[in-house]
Amino acid sequence: MNIEAARAYIFEELRTRLDSNLFYHGLHHTKDVVTAAMELAALEEITDENDMILLETAALYHDSGFMNVYRGHEEEGCRIVREILPGYQYSDEQIEAICGMIMATKIPQMPQNKLQMILADADLDYLGRDDFETISATLFEELKARELVSDPEQWNATQVAFLENHFYWIKSQQERRNAIKTLHLEKLKQAAH
Repeated sequence: MNIEAARAYIFEELRTRLDSNLFYHGLHHTKDVVTAAMELAALEEITDENDMILLETAALYHDSGFMNVYRGHEEEGCRIVREILPGYQYSDEQIEAICGMIMATKIPQMPQNKLQMILADADLDYLGRDDFETISATLFEELKARELVSDPEQWNATQVAFLENHFYWIKSQQERRNAIKTLHLEKLKQAAH
């Protein structure tokens, strides 16, 4: 697996091909998810080099489908991975493991194993961070540009419902993010009244 080349390829593709109005799902989000996934892998004591490469690759490509579609981007990301990664010495088995992780980020999340849980949690890491409001504002702008949300009140209600139903899968992620996530939820509920 030549992750260096696979990383360089997807960074350049995302940088040049993503719509400029993907205010949330831009290259910055992919980099953020890679960082969170690597932090969680360390907290979960994932030491197997192959697992680490598979996880990082899945994080790098998890939103690559946005280059071509908005809805169904996870499936499109898997199509891209199956097309591109054999050229970087990834086996069919490795590619299917990566696709499993990408599909685990689809809402509602239904990860089936530890690596899928880590990527699912990394993808929504911001829900329990101090930069939540800034990041959620970018998602609001992105959805508004696609006429998927219309006003801040509707967006607040959407976020309350999402946070009430969301949970982190990995124990170390629950420990490091749940308290702040709960504070964000309470603040959103107060804003709704």
